[in-house]
Amino acid sequence: MIGRTKGGLNSKLHVLADAKGRPIQMFLSAGQTSDYLGARALLSSIPEAGALLADRGYDADWFRKALIDMGMSACIPSRSGRREPIPHDTDLYRKRHRIENTFARLKDWRRIATRYDRCPILFLSACALAATVIYCL
Repeated sequence: MIGRTKGGLNSKLHVLADAKGRPIQMFLSAGQTSDYLGARALLSSIPEAGALLADRGYDADWFRKALIDMGMSACIPSRSGRREPIPHDTDLYRKRHRIENTFARLKDWRRIATRYDRCPILFLSACALAATVIYCL
C-alpha cells in the first residue's frame, strides 16, 4: 500500500506499508510536486506482493506498467481526467484504510502532527522514529 499525507510547511509524506499497515519505507517531497515523484522514489523498495493499493494520485500509465513488470497488479482508481477509466477491484481497495490508519497513528505523535521540526530532514527523522515504534507494536 502506498499513501501520502500533506505535512505542514508545504510537504508531502509518501509511505509504503505492508498488508497490516506497518510502514516499510518513507519519502518526503515538496508539497507542490506531483505524487508521481513519490511513486518513483518508492518503486524500487516495493516488496513482492500480489497487488499494490494506492489512491488516485498515483494513477499513471508508467507506474502501472512498472508494477506489472514486477509481477503484481495495481489496484488504483483512475483519475477523473482519464479518457478511458481503468477498472479496479473495489473489494480489495476497501483494505486501503490500513494506510490511512498508519497516517493517523503517525499523527498521534504531537511532534509530527504539529510539525515542530522546520527542517525536512528532522521531520523525516521524527516520522521514521514514530514508524519504528508503530512497526514494533
